[in-house]
Amino acid sequence: MVARIIDGKAVAAELRGKVTDAVQRLARDHGLVPGLAVVLVGSDPASEVYVASKSKTVVGSGMRSFDHRLPGTTSAAELLALVQRLNTDPAVHGILVQLPLPAQIDPQEIIAAIDPAKDVDGLHPMNSGRLAAGLPALAPCTPLGCVILAKTVHPSLRGIDALVIGRSTLVGKPLAQLLLAEDATVTIAHSKSRDLPALCRRADIVFAAVGRPEMVRKDWIKPGATVIDVGVSRLTGPDGKSRIVGDVAFAEVSEVAGAITPVPGGVGPMTIACLLANTLRAAYISAGLPPPEI
Repeated sequence: MVARIIDGKAVAAELRGKVTDAVQRLARDHGLVPGLAVVLVGSDPASEVYVASKSKTVVGSGMRSFDHRLPGTTSAAELLALVQRLNTDPAVHGILVQLPLPAQIDPQEIIAAIDPAKDVDGLHPMNSGRLAAGLPALAPCTPLGCVILAKTVHPSLRGIDALVIGRSTLVGKPLAQLLLAEDATVTIAHSKSRDLPALCRRADIVFAAVGRPEMVRKDWIKPGATVIDVGVSRLTGPDGKSRIVGDVAFAEVSEVAGAITPVPGGVGPMTIACLLANTLRAAYISAGLPPPEI
């Protein structure tokens, strides 16, 4: 068996196209252009590249991009003041404060200060609580992208056995909540779980989100299962060359899985596409309009 490759780039491009069409309708029918504010504190190279990519994609979708770059010496009070200004700015419908933040700033304090209606990262405690309660909420982008990719293979997740490896607040926990909302049968595994390979072999879908390179092996996967790899790590070989890998040993798992996401090119592109979708949703709700189904 050779696994079908789930093309995250193609799925993300389709989602971005739907968002762009909805942005155009919103501007045409209601004179409203969604706006996303991205705040970067410091000069972390990876964050700078990611923020630049976000801004380009936002503009390409027809939205407004408001970039705020602050020095690494910025205090928590200064960042909180900026967040409060963005909370009250009617042109801004989504606020994303790029993580990680410098050591002098508590990220939870900043996240809690963001207006939940503009929390397009889906990390505010109110959005987390509403998601857990099964109520409408802005959901974190990476878990949302994982569910969309899984549904390209399984249009209905009802009753399906889904294993989430990882219990982080960024991916594992909200992903489990989203899967429960799809009526999947969900198991969450983590570093204290007993016999993780056996748990994997029971699953129809495995979501690997632990940050341990190539941890999930071929003999862990039930033949024909779907594997969604959220991990991103850089490994350096004996020749000194580096490569990007996920939490799944892609080459060997591809021999037994029915479908699998690559790294890169799988979940990653979906994160930014879902950020656009969340910003669009926030803009519609701010105007008292029902968000479009995209």
